[in-house]
Amino acid sequence: MRIYGNRLLTTLPGQLTRPTSAKVREALFNIWQGSIIGCRWLDLCAGNGSMGAEALCRGAREVIGIEKYGKACGIIKQNWQKVATENQEFKVIKGDVIKVLKTLDGQQFDHIYFDPPYASQLYQPVLEAIATYQLLANDGEIAVEHNPKSWQAIGIKGLEIRQEKHYGNTQLTFYRFQF
Repeated sequence: MRIYGNRLLTTLPGQLTRPTSAKVREALFNIWQGSIIGCRWLDLCAGNGSMGAEALCRGAREVIGIEKYGKACGIIKQNWQKVATENQEFKVIKGDVIKVLKTLDGQQFDHIYFDPPYASQLYQPVLEAIATYQLLANDGEIAVEHNPKSWQAIGIKGLEIRQEKHYGNTQLTFYRFQF
């Protein structure tokens, strides 16, 4: 898998993780292009870390990734070490995403990318945790990757849907704080 700047990333064999497609990655970074440099990025269900790596390549100041699978965490760390500069920080946290989010209470992120297994029951509890622990900066945004065929928009107190974008079998739904 290649990302911004033609950098090669390692991926896990098999179907344990599902990396975000190049088309969706490019579209997301085009949407967020004016706000990546210097941002704090949170990568939920990080897989092989391609989204966080892309954020680092494009100038994010800090990237934190949460991933359940130990082997994937090792791959993410390797991938991020390949692309991070000495001025950038990154951290990979192994664990259940909902439990780990609680430990981040009080921290705020400019961009949150959330890409769980599509059939998981994580969408609502994770979005509720983000709102409850106020993990999103006031002018920040969450991008949720999902299958458009099985998605029903989730209403979360304090968050509003800003837009939805379709890319074949993938959809991104963007949330921000509701003022």
